[in-house]
Amino acid sequence: MGRVADLLGGWSDTLGLGPLERTRWRAVGFLHDVLRDEDPSVLKERVPPAERDLPGPLLHGPAGAERLRVEGVLDGELLAVVAFHTMGDASFGPLGRALYAADFLEPGRSFLADWRGELRGRMPAELDDVVFEIVRARVGKLVEQGEEVRPRTVEFWNHLVKERR
Repeated sequence: MGRVADLLGGWSDTLGLGPLERTRWRAVGFLHDVLRDEDPSVLKERVPPAERDLPGPLLHGPAGAERLRVEGVLDGELLAVVAFHTMGDASFGPLGRALYAADFLEPGRSFLADWRGELRGRMPAELDDVVFEIVRARVGKLVEQGEEVRPRTVEFWNHLVKERR
């Protein structure tokens, strides 16, 4: 989480965001995986009913957002970004897209290190293009493996495609 927060903090500085927004960007980096290591059967009970059909590895986002909400976080955008950072969401603005990218690009991930490093080097100036490439690669891998692509991810992809027209 620290590496993701560091990326987001650096990108928010580069973008010249104000102090409050820079704090939000770093905070979402620290908070996005707050329940990542929790047992999926426990998380299933902590998510809103609409998210209970998610596979175990995807439950930590909605469960984390719900925990933050219960503990008093009122920032709806931040909660949505935490909830759907693994799948993406068509409503994502710069904060959501940056977290989606940072979670994929954080330097602690060893697979495809050269490509990830190249994408990191293009951030944040090419945020939308980098996110497009990441979503394309993730969806492509799921399709190649014969895995389900979550409807929220399909909507995110379709939204990104329409933006490029």
